[in-house]
Amino acid sequence: MKCPAIACLWPDSPPSHRITAVAVISHRPPDLFSGGCDGAIVRWTISGRDVRPLALLCGHAAEIADLAVCFPDSVEIDPSNPFSSRSALFSACTDGVLCVWGSGSFRCRRRRKLPPWAEVPSFVAVLPSLPSHVCVACCSGESSKSSILIVDSRTLHVVRTVFHGNMGVGMVKSVAIVPLVEELEKGKQAVLLVDGNGKSQLFALSIESNQDGEASSSKNRGSSSDSLTYVWEVSHSSDCVQAVEVARDGKLLAVIFESRCEFRSVFNGMVESEISLLSTSLCDGTSSTLTGGTFLYADARLGGSKTQSLEEASSMSFALWNSSGAAMLYSISKLDTSLVFEPICRIPAPLRSGERSSFLFCQFNDSLVRLESISFSPGHLVVWKPSITIWSITEFELMQTDNCYLSVLLGEGDFSSFQAFQMTEKIDENAEGGLRINEHAISSSLVLSEDFHVPYAVVYGFYNGEIAVAQFLNLSPCTNSIEASVQQRLNLHTTANFSGHTSAVICLAAHHMAAGSGDFCLHRILVSGSIDCTIRLWDLDSGSPLSVMHHHIAPVKQIILSPARTDRPWKDCFLSVGEDGCVALVSFETLRMERMFPGHPSCPSLVVWDGRRGYLACFCRSDAVNVLIIWDVKTGAQERIIRGSASHSMMDHFCKGMDINFINGTVLGGTTSASAMLLPFVEDSTQSQETIIDVGTGAVSAAKFTQSNRKSTDIAESYNSSKGKLPSLSMACDSTSDIYSSSSEFTSQNAQTKKYPVTCSCLFPGIATLDFDLSSLVALQYAHSNDNQAYSHKFPHKNRGQPLQHEPSNDRSDSHGIQSHVKEIFEGYLLRFSLCFLHLWDIDQELDKLLKEEMDICKPEGLEIAAGIMGDRGSMTLMFPHLFATLELWKSSSEFCAMRSLVIVSLAQRMIGLYHSTTRASSALAAFYTRNFAEKVPDIKAPSLQLLVSFWQDPNEHVRMAARSLFHCAAPRAIPLTLHSKETVQPVASPWVKAEDCTLSESYQTPQSCHKTIENSLKEHSKSDFDIVSWLDSFESHDWVSCIGGSRQDAMSSNIIVAAALVVWYPCKVKRNLAKLVADRLVKLVMATNDRFSATAAELLSEGMESIWKSCLGTEIPLLVGDIFFQIECISATLANSVQHKASVATNIQEALVGILLPSLAVADIIGFLNVIEGQIWSTSSDSPVHQASLKTLVRVIRGSPKSLALYLDKVVNYILQTMDPGNLVMRKACLNSSLLALKEIACIFPMVALNESLTRLAVGDAIGDIRTVTIRVYDVESVTKLKILDATGPLGLPSLLEGRSSTRIATAISALCFSPDGEGLVAFSENGLMIRWWSLGTAWWEKLSRNLVPVQCAKLIFVPPWEGFSPNSSRSSIMENIVGNDIWTDSEGKPRESDEAERLRLLLHNLDLSYRLQWVSSRNVLLTWHGQQLGTFPLRS
Repeated sequence: MKCPAIACLWPDSPPSHRITAVAVISHRPPDLFSGGCDGAIVRWTISGRDVRPLALLCGHAAEIADLAVCFPDSVEIDPSNPFSSRSALFSACTDGVLCVWGSGSFRCRRRRKLPPWAEVPSFVAVLPSLPSHVCVACCSGESSKSSILIVDSRTLHVVRTVFHGNMGVGMVKSVAIVPLVEELEKGKQAVLLVDGNGKSQLFALSIESNQDGEASSSKNRGSSSDSLTYVWEVSHSSDCVQAVEVARDGKLLAVIFESRCEFRSVFNGMVESEISLLSTSLCDGTSSTLTGGTFLYADARLGGSKTQSLEEASSMSFALWNSSGAAMLYSISKLDTSLVFEPICRIPAPLRSGERSSFLFCQFNDSLVRLESISFSPGHLVVWKPSITIWSITEFELMQTDNCYLSVLLGEGDFSSFQAFQMTEKIDENAEGGLRINEHAISSSLVLSEDFHVPYAVVYGFYNGEIAVAQFLNLSPCTNSIEASVQQRLNLHTTANFSGHTSAVICLAAHHMAAGSGDFCLHRILVSGSIDCTIRLWDLDSGSPLSVMHHHIAPVKQIILSPARTDRPWKDCFLSVGEDGCVALVSFETLRMERMFPGHPSCPSLVVWDGRRGYLACFCRSDAVNVLIIWDVKTGAQERIIRGSASHSMMDHFCKGMDINFINGTVLGGTTSASAMLLPFVEDSTQSQETIIDVGTGAVSAAKFTQSNRKSTDIAESYNSSKGKLPSLSMACDSTSDIYSSSSEFTSQNAQTKKYPVTCSCLFPGIATLDFDLSSLVALQYAHSNDNQAYSHKFPHKNRGQPLQHEPSNDRSDSHGIQSHVKEIFEGYLLRFSLCFLHLWDIDQELDKLLKEEMDICKPEGLEIAAGIMGDRGSMTLMFPHLFATLELWKSSSEFCAMRSLVIVSLAQRMIGLYHSTTRASSALAAFYTRNFAEKVPDIKAPSLQLLVSFWQDPNEHVRMAARSLFHCAAPRAIPLTLHSKETVQPVASPWVKAEDCTLSESYQTPQSCHKTIENSLKEHSKSDFDIVSWLDSFESHDWVSCIGGSRQDAMSSNIIVAAALVVWYPCKVKRNLAKLVADRLVKLVMATNDRFSATAAELLSEGMESIWKSCLGTEIPLLVGDIFFQIECISATLANSVQHKASVATNIQEALVGILLPSLAVADIIGFLNVIEGQIWSTSSDSPVHQASLKTLVRVIRGSPKSLALYLDKVVNYILQTMDPGNLVMRKACLNSSLLALKEIACIFPMVALNESLTRLAVGDAIGDIRTVTIRVYDVESVTKLKILDATGPLGLPSLLEGRSSTRIATAISALCFSPDGEGLVAFSENGLMIRWWSLGTAWWEKLSRNLVPVQCAKLIFVPPWEGFSPNSSRSSIMENIVGNDIWTDSEGKPRESDEAERLRLLLHNLDLSYRLQWVSSRNVLLTWHGQQLGTFPLRS
């Protein structure tokens, strides 16, 4: 299980963002999404007059083509109602990548790429009749070749290809889903495509049922497709079409030209009306021309009615806007057969704009949102700043212009709403538009990390050509002392500046020189590429420049480092990619270019270096045709050129052979600003998202302004510690130390099998993310390495070129102790480092102070830290740097709450185990995230119960404890509504009350609406069982599943576990019929041998067996026991033939079955269990592991619930003796030790069972039975035969004396047994009658020879006087009656009635006393004790 925790480090300058697509989701508060040209999607929240950026959605690395609102979890729900289902955001970019962002946190639920033949996505539209499906229109550089695909938003599989081939229209300008006309196919829908000339084409949608989301390979090719209905073309015009817009009813088409707008019929192309704006303020013919338009509707909530037509509506509106940002709103009404347009209001142009600005408009409720992208050009690059304004379409000012009113400004916002971004822009009256970008705006970045991937600094490249190294972890010698405070170590400060470039720095890389690189003394080199066409190399240790290279004649777009395990001389080399279409190979040793790979048709957008095979793949995208060129790195020769869609397939095949389907930073060859988002990923259902990438296979880069680096290998560390304080790290200033090379070798050799606790990335320039891996943080496996080289990395050399010296010692334990101490220091540092960035500061001031004083951690200074959440396939959702943005993530995502709380509570518990001095602070930290946080911020989401139960079987103890603690704290207030008992439902929902399928716990619902919804749900009592079964069997892909790398099957399994846990621990809060409905599913989950849930299911089944599950399972318990034995036999075979991982999983499941579940099943139905294990002797092989499991189960039952076996001691002993049968040597050999252990346990727990000192004789007496037929059986252990039967009935007259007024004769019989020291005598004590009896058995050989099974009377009888607690005047009969118990019951009328035999047996078992013991104190005397109290010594031999 993976549980990532993301911390985002923001710079003081906002990211560049040119808006290319927009979508609105009407939650409360509503969300606005803007897609950018760099692939970033910004989530804006609208609250009153404030429009603030909330989150950055990172899942694309190319321009966002279109955004749409979809409903992945809906099939028949009307998308016009935003509250009827959980809406999601669907995004598509120009490189073919699709993403679905879930509601709440808008984490990426699914990220996939379209097949190569689908071309480039341009428009997306949700199908109204099936809102979980999205229509994607794709086109290629060839204007007539396009594809129309239907994609399932749940899986992002192509479920239907509507069309693929050459269409009758040109480059598509607009796509809409419209109903077909009645004369064609009434009720059917069609895809309407309109090109830039106003030419239209319709394709009928006949979606074949494929609701499971599986991919479909069917394609309708060519113009002869059955889906093609008709094509029409407008009359020729000299005006250029700027945009086209289709009315919602699909009957009216608006074609927007530069100075006018035509309204035409979709079905025949006839012009019905026109709006001319020539010589108006909106279109002056020179600086301002029309650029777009949209239809507006009165029912503005996300689409409104699906079928409302112009004839059915009295009026609707249309908005037109120009290139300056001004807009005009018109009302459209139908008068007879013509359309009438009247101006409503005007939206003025913005006061200031950049050199060139772009505008988009969209409707939001009763307002129109204007999204402006203002451009700047610092350092020869274009930077974009977004600005959003909201204008009313129902409220106007009195001032009139152009015979219409001015719209009222309702709200506005941009990136400057955050304090961190307020000083990044300056006013310049001389600049065009009055604004200019800050000269220190960031154009590129990468993160530097310590060895073992402890990040410590960010390298920023600026638009003015400067480079700065900003450390957030102070490694200077002045803070290397133990007394240095956290405030001195964790603060952002610039440690180095590099000046030399004359324009923007757009790519960076940091490299470690390999060991044995000649006389080259450098260790850490920084490489930078710029718009000025130069590449500069810098010494990171000294800060001095090394070389300037001019082999490119165009801007350098990317630096690619050599892959791990690349052979020399290519190991210390890098590739540079330029806009001149050339790729160059440069050596760090010679500081010169070694190879040049020219002739690319354009700048390669993707470059993959396969270091093991020595090939280079360069993929070039263009509007005409895509080209893939493969080079031989060693010879510089061009191996192959592939064009067209085959180039995509070949590139994917090339990368698939390198095993980089799932992006891992080590494939980049080191610390580089290459974008991981641009790496191709190949669909492979057999691989898990947790696959570790082979770092020796290749390096990948992408020529894009978006930068990223993952898992860098950099500087070595030294650690100092004292009294549990945070150890400081020291940077080795010596550049000649050979430790860096050894560190690099260690990293490359162990990257395949080791996980790193902290990884870092810069998905977009300047925005650094730290990814903390929980499993690695709480269990630093690599710290256990026995390789001395690994430990040498932790201690940098103090003298140049000299290895680390150790004091000579012959005591290996001292060395082991030093290594353990180093591991403890390193782990303690990482835990504190992680908590500094993950803890939510400034919420609880007292807790913050306690953490600072006792745990020595604090909030890093000078850093803008925000939270984030990991998505599918490396995607991320990063919150903007403000407390309200991070709190919004806590309020909207139960998955994030569960994961972040689980990480911090686990780390806090681990800190307690490492340093006892931090117990108080760590406990307070854990308590804050389990309970106190919800009290201080009452509207945060409750942690996801399904996600928490997934970690109940985590290998680490701290994670398991944290997951269970969080579950118990959240469960009473987070029970899903489907399972909630009506008796405990509160009318006002608690802030923690939440359900995955609940329609109540939305933040926008009032208490009155919650109460009404609960009342309505309670009235549907007849549907209760159906609803519960549907919830339990739901395969719905919840957001948490992909968070932890799970599957759809895990979603259903977690539902079963949650329901079972609530039944066991909170039975009064769930519906009464839930136990019966979940019992059978829980048993099936146990038998499924699921590595994540089967062991947990076994524990829950065991824990609630007696109180809940026993009544549900009934007579099926013996069948279940038999099935479990069969499963154990199968698991044992798996253990013998499995790899280490599968073997450990099988072992855990087997331990849960044998150690936890089987004992509880045995106690629930002991006679059924004994019958099953007796049958296993004859139905399974003699060496079957089932026999061992049966014996272990008996031992556990004997230890845990011995009274349940009291009635069947003879049956238990007989089974154990059968496993020791000398006639079956195979079974005896396999089970002898376990059988002897079981016999010893029985003799130890049950005083009525005795073994002699030599373990050759065994005596078993009746614990409870008919006092007239009580016997004691004596066995020979070696031959497993019965030697004698001893008569233990009472003396003459005793049965009638004890009968009293009851007709029953069932009573306690033998209370204790003991063999004489020589083994030839047996003494027994009976509580029933307070008497001791003695039998003489004779020698063993004689007993074996005689085999006399006639009951033998005792040789001596002694009555025991009553001990303290009995009245001395009581008669023996009254004492016995008091011991036996009162058999007389009295009913409500006072009439006595006798209890039945079953009830009496239950009472006798309940009151059975197993504390009596007999012990020989001499050869003649025996001592009787009770609860350790001596009751007397009695002579037996005269």
